[in-house]
Amino acid sequence: QVQLVESGGGLVQAGGSLRLSCAASGRTFSNYAMGWFRQAPGKEREFVAAINRSGGSTYYADSVKGRFTISRDNAKNTVYLQTNSVKPEDTAVYYCAASSKYSGSYYNNGRYDYWGQGTQVTVSS
Repeated sequence: QVQLVESGGGLVQAGGSLRLSCAASGRTFSNYAMGWFRQAPGKEREFVAAINRSGGSTYYADSVKGRFTISRDNAKNTVYLQTNSVKPEDTAVYYCAASSKYSGSYYNNGRYDYWGQGTQVTVSS
């Protein structure tokens, strides 16, 4: 079992930045690929970014590419999502997720075994 706890959400003005963190506990963190997803009111949960076990490969949704950066610190059991140049359409609950699988698309939420409770990000215009 892996427990995931997100933090760092809040209210930010358009064009600003937030750094989200997700602290993991329970199993060896470096055994899991990690992802960030988000869900806006009335919409389905969507992929934002993912990172492989070593941190050497990253993946992004087109909507955030060039603005968001995912990273991980395996010594601290933490994955981060740096959000820059945020837009009102980035408003959502952001979830981190952990995957023990070695196959399947990083973009697909079915790949992930464990999910955090989410942290709210609200971007004002």
